[in-house]
Amino acid sequence: MVKDKLFTIDFAAQVLLKRGLLSKEQYKDILSKGNAQKARLQKLQEISHPRRLYQVQYPVLPAEVISSFNIEMPGKNGKILTEDIITEVIADEVGIEYKKIDPLKLKLDVVTSYVSRPFAMRHLFIPIDGKDGVITIAVADPFNLEAIESLKSARKIKIKLVLSSKSDILKIIREFFGFRMSVRAAEAEAFSSFELGNLEQYVKLRGQSEIEATDQHIINAVEYLLHYAFEQRASDIHIEPKKEKSFVRLRIDGILHYIHTIPKSVHAPIISRIKMLSRMDIAEKRRPQDGRIKTMYSGKDIEIRVSTLPVAFGEKVVIRIFDPELLLQDLDHLGFYPREFQIYNSFIRRPNGIILVTGPTGSGKTTTLYSTLKALASPDVNIVTIEEPIEMVVEEFNQVGVQQAAGITFANILRNILRQDPDIIMVGEIRDIETAENAVQSALTGHLVLSTLHTNDAPSSITRLIDLGVPAFLLSATIIGIVAQRLVRKICPHCKKERRLTEEEMEYLQLVKKPYRVYYGEGCLECRGTGYRGRTGIFEVMEFTDKLKAVLSDKIEISALYDSAKSDGMVNLRRVAGRKMLEGITTYEEVMSITG
Repeated sequence: MVKDKLFTIDFAAQVLLKRGLLSKEQYKDILSKGNAQKARLQKLQEISHPRRLYQVQYPVLPAEVISSFNIEMPGKNGKILTEDIITEVIADEVGIEYKKIDPLKLKLDVVTSYVSRPFAMRHLFIPIDGKDGVITIAVADPFNLEAIESLKSARKIKIKLVLSSKSDILKIIREFFGFRMSVRAAEAEAFSSFELGNLEQYVKLRGQSEIEATDQHIINAVEYLLHYAFEQRASDIHIEPKKEKSFVRLRIDGILHYIHTIPKSVHAPIISRIKMLSRMDIAEKRRPQDGRIKTMYSGKDIEIRVSTLPVAFGEKVVIRIFDPELLLQDLDHLGFYPREFQIYNSFIRRPNGIILVTGPTGSGKTTTLYSTLKALASPDVNIVTIEEPIEMVVEEFNQVGVQQAAGITFANILRNILRQDPDIIMVGEIRDIETAENAVQSALTGHLVLSTLHTNDAPSSITRLIDLGVPAFLLSATIIGIVAQRLVRKICPHCKKERRLTEEEMEYLQLVKKPYRVYYGEGCLECRGTGYRGRTGIFEVMEFTDKLKAVLSDKIEISALYDSAKSDGMVNLRRVAGRKMLEGITTYEEVMSITG
């Protein structure tokens, strides 16, 4: 690496031209407009961060400028030249390893122990790893070595350099220094005089650049944590007290990832802050509580549900994040195959009857029901939901929350709701005979009823209702159809590899023995080494046909239901999951873990 070079727009553009990522015309255009664009971005940066912490000014770099033009790379089918692509090419040119930083793989102590936040911001670098006495530092400018040399001599450490994008480095500085500084400051404070104040149920989170050092540190820590979870696409945040410290974990694509360790002395104030935001009783620590928060992130409303539970070493909190883009989807984007989608679509267009969606907790039942109601919502339809608790507030629905303590249960709300002139009723869960009987009665009196059950597959939902005490003849008269579902993780497209199914695997899936190509994820930075990115639904759809009704009785065996449904064309969950596997959407291992 040449020490006296400068990281300029001209240098970066030349490298990209040489590598065939720019045409000559695009190269000339960048040279003519680059400096003006750089000045514009610098101005926008100053406007966006008028009160930036410590007032640290950081430079606009060539990769940032060139990527802002949204240039299509020659011969790449419209693929845009991004800051990450430019940074990776520059790294190869100057002989430094490129590193796409994964926040979930970093350790707080390494990131925050060697440099101060202002120093890291000013020079755009961050420590990301430390092994065998060598500290790996991610830099955004490969030629700004003066600060690295001064750090090396001051700290008496060996340093290995890697090149990362400015965006990645700034994100880590804000998230890690912000959270760490807030926790450390809170740990040092006397919490006996800690004032939380009053807040509305709708909470406006500030941008990370607006969170000031003069604010209360616990408030900062909670806000940094929420921002971090939103950016990582987390569905849940777990804050778990242990004997001497507390752990923070995020659930992403159904899997829990360890994120932070926080001092035990900070745990209770953080929990109190979260309880205050979600309108819980801060003084009550012996009983479980539920609350909710509504906020905004990236221009969209986010619903947050909070649950506390007393455990051995204090209160554990789980924060569930409901993204409306995930909870309210188009039905044809949920993962249905055409046949199953057509049948389900015919279910929901019926004027009356019962539709059941079944599966374990976390199988996507709420998403299916909310998306269905969203598809049915119109000015001439009255939709009423009964939920425990209300998952997400949707204006098109009339939503009622169950409150057991006040005697407001599924059953008695369902009895009274018929006086509200509903067209469509959604019951969060059928869990007792009273609720089941009221749902049947609602269907018999001309209403479309949607509900959930916790059973493993569609046919066993019938035996579950019979076990509850619903007569078979009433089920025949009211059930339209039943959908069993699961969520399977999708293979990461960035590290997808091919392999062949073994004979044992084919036998287990009951496939004809012939060569089958299947895929798996090798693990990369985009998927945090898991091999998976995102999830999709698999659906077992059982239509309540005349043939099925003919075999139904109060003493029917589950095997008879299976045989009848299968002869009517029902495809079970394992076969649907196997099809997703053969299409390269998911893996054999995921099929087996989901379907048993």
